[in-house]
Amino acid sequence: MLIENSFDVTAPRQRAWDLLMDVPRVIPCMPGAELSETVDDTHWKAKLGVKLGPISLTFATDVEQTEADEPGGTVLLTAKAREVRGRGGAQATIRSTLTELDGKTRIDIATDLSLSGAVAQYGRGIVHDVSAQLVSQFAECLEAQLAGSREEAEAAVESASKPVSGMGVGFRAFRSTVSRALGRLFGRSAS
Repeated sequence: MLIENSFDVTAPRQRAWDLLMDVPRVIPCMPGAELSETVDDTHWKAKLGVKLGPISLTFATDVEQTEADEPGGTVLLTAKAREVRGRGGAQATIRSTLTELDGKTRIDIATDLSLSGAVAQYGRGIVHDVSAQLVSQFAECLEAQLAGSREEAEAAVESASKPVSGMGVGFRAFRSTVSRALGRLFGRSAS
């Protein structure tokens, strides 16, 4: 499934690029993620914690940077994750594109995600909405890294480091899904 998200950060494109290339600094901005190991300049290992009500999932993730086109502002990462207790896994190809707009930088992220095993059952139906919430939290952390004080940056990373709770994120995703459905329903009846 393809998931597309965009957000703006208050920083010039080069500064945003430099931050995105600093993977040990960026991984902790992803909610629930923790860098485990830097294998080399293009390979990393990370852990990702997710709570879905009473179910806690921990993923061991291998991340590889397969493309980095600085003049074009494009980075391509691949991630292979497996739930450590054998409940399934995920594979993703993540393309990030940076565009400078009046002193700000627009970051467009296109993620081609494939879930397998029990993880696919847990995530079915709300993956798009949950990903939007995660990207929003990720963007806030990046913004703090780029534009905030040292204390704001540290607080943003600490907040993001907590395992993702499916209850809170799931509730916001559910609310977003219901709002869209009602908008479509009332939009159709008005025409």
